[in-house]
Amino acid sequence: MVQTVLIYSMGEVIGDGLIKLPFIAGLRAAFPEARITWCAGKGETVYAGPLKGVVAGYVDEILTAGPTGAGMLDALPWVKPFGGRTFDLVIDTQENLRRSLVARRAVRGLFVSAAAQARKPGWPAAVVDRLGRLLALATDGAGAPRPLVLTNSDALAAARALLPDGPTYVGLAPGAGGQDKRWPLDRYLDLARRLEVSGRKAVFFFGPDEAVDAQAAREAVPSALFPEKDRTDGHPAVKGPLLAIALAGRLTAAVANDAGPGHMLAAGGAPLLSLQKDHRKAVKFRPAARRLELLVAEDYGQDMAALPPQVVEAALLRLIAGDS
Repeated sequence: MVQTVLIYSMGEVIGDGLIKLPFIAGLRAAFPEARITWCAGKGETVYAGPLKGVVAGYVDEILTAGPTGAGMLDALPWVKPFGGRTFDLVIDTQENLRRSLVARRAVRGLFVSAAAQARKPGWPAAVVDRLGRLLALATDGAGAPRPLVLTNSDALAAARALLPDGPTYVGLAPGAGGQDKRWPLDRYLDLARRLEVSGRKAVFFFGPDEAVDAQAAREAVPSALFPEKDRTDGHPAVKGPLLAIALAGRLTAAVANDAGPGHMLAAGGAPLLSLQKDHRKAVKFRPAARRLELLVAEDYGQDMAALPPQVVEAALLRLIAGDS
């Protein structure tokens, strides 16, 4: 019986952490009584920061200190990685062979290694599929990624208050880390207007560095909602990714660029239309949405502006209708 599990990674920034959430949910479902320890070998993971409240109940412990395989000397035979602890199951999610050998020393039962699998034919290109393969190997085919369900009652209450029952809510996340990954803002604003005219409610998601774009959206579509900023819910401690993920559970569908907000909306369960720049990243970093439409600008031209508005709207309407 598996009572202790170690998940070994090098660490997670926000995008990585969001993509891995269905794997975490599937892992907990496969081992409901086990103590799950997540090791960030390089010492940094959003599961100890912005996503701590999201993985509560799924991950029991975050391990970041001591010899964890990240250092060159950690592989020496007299070094005791992970404080000398051992686990019934170790799933090594990173693909460096030297570090994998360090992780193997912590196992007293089953060891599943991405470093070994990556050298075999058929290793998936998508991160979500790689994690799914590891979970299947660890459970003799019984385990699989699944949507993560928030357990934070305040976050759920905040989302219900900000997006109450009744309207058909459609999320729009126009931002991205680089301008070259953004479908033009005016296209999002036109789409929001059409949603409002159709009787649906446009719900905008903007990051803290996108105040200028957020103000432009308010002026262009004054009837749209900005629930992350216009707080009326009485739960001010619920904010950031936790709030966005909770709000996503209230959406009928959403549109987002290849960026963190899209992964948050997918993690929260929103059917997602993901607007991608090129096929390579669209495949590798495919959002883990329960229903997904992908449009890639590379199929239409040289940049994100090449994505035709009518094609985007048609794909979104398929999601709203439940046809995807």
